[in-house]
Amino acid sequence: MLMTEVNISPSSNPLQSRASPQPTPENDPLWEVAQKLEASFLSEMLKAAGLGETRESFGGGIGEDQFSSFLRDAQASEMVRQGGIGLAQSLFEALKEQ
Repeated sequence: MLMTEVNISPSSNPLQSRASPQPTPENDPLWEVAQKLEASFLSEMLKAAGLGETRESFGGGIGEDQFSSFLRDAQASEMVRQGGIGLAQSLFEALKEQ
């Protein structure tokens, strides 16, 4: 038996109500701020763990030291984009109640 994937778009789903969409984390500015805060936290943790430190031999010199923070920030942002450690979700839930 061959199975095919069926995609149901929101407009063709008869069970979905026609009311205005509920705010979701993805379209809430508070969610974006919570993700940025989690990325900053992860970047600092990566720094404390020694990620991006110049190696003693064959290091990139002062240029590597200056740009290592950009690498850590990019890696932390990607970690958050992939799900992170849940800090953004906790912050979002705590702050949206206020």
